[in-house]
Amino acid sequence: MKKTADKTARVARRAVSGGLRLAPYLFLTPFVVLFLVFMIVPIFIALFKSFYSVQRSGLGFGGANESVFVGFDNYVQAFSNSEFVGSFGRVLLFAVIQVPVMLAFALLLALLFDSAVVRFKRFFQLSVFLPYAVPSVVAALLWGFLYQPKVSPIIDILNSLGINAQFLTPDTVMWSMINVVIWSVTGVNMIIIFSSLQAVPRDIYEAARIDGAGEVRTALQIKIPMISGAVLLTTLFSIIGTFQLFNEPTVLRSITSNISGAYSPNMAIYQATTLGGNANLGSAMAIILGIATFALSIIVSALTNGKKKGGR
Repeated sequence: MKKTADKTARVARRAVSGGLRLAPYLFLTPFVVLFLVFMIVPIFIALFKSFYSVQRSGLGFGGANESVFVGFDNYVQAFSNSEFVGSFGRVLLFAVIQVPVMLAFALLLALLFDSAVVRFKRFFQLSVFLPYAVPSVVAALLWGFLYQPKVSPIIDILNSLGINAQFLTPDTVMWSMINVVIWSVTGVNMIIIFSSLQAVPRDIYEAARIDGAGEVRTALQIKIPMISGAVLLTTLFSIIGTFQLFNEPTVLRSITSNISGAYSPNMAIYQATTLGGNANLGSAMAIILGIATFALSIIVSALTNGKKKGGR
């Protein structure tokens, strides 16, 4: 009986041990499945379709449609599209302006909330984060109302002060979109940086104060270097988000003619696929956009890591 009980206990322990080893994989399975279905599979489908083109017969009167392998013809057509190529220049300029300004605001706010200077921290953190909870389309509609001369209270106030404010001219429309994006995403990046600051041991700050370092010196020489990983993460996310710019220019385009239908790469892809009916060309454009975004992220990451090594 004792041997049987010991054998049963060993079997039970093995079962429990095996279940514990399998538990992480069971929890990861839904994410892996969703990631494969909604991320990896569409990439391969787009890559496959980018090498094909649909040839129509019968002059559009009931003829058959046939997919024909065309190699890199769609890519050549995409690169010869001046609007599509020009859209990369616009979003690159957009990123050069928007990303540093937004990260500067997010970093400054995170440092203020982590210091002892600001009171009612929870209230102000929630206030800064709330714009992120507003969908980008709604945010663009809201700011679009504030940008229109005939209905905007902001323009009325500025005009009463003698300032001729025009937010949707060819020279200012990009700055108006940058303002919308900064307003929308600063809060979430602030939360990421602030969470990283909270993970820094408080003993380091106490040692800095004992050595006579003030809040500014502590922030510049201790806090910012120790959260460089979070800053890099938010930078990469911001670059990827900028290259995916779509909602803001699409919404604002309904109230101004100074935004073209191919203002951003995503808008050019939408124009080629949905409006132009050429899903194969749109697939090639999407692959080019993905490669460009990935390459730029790698370059930024490499430059950042190079600066870190050089500073050591």
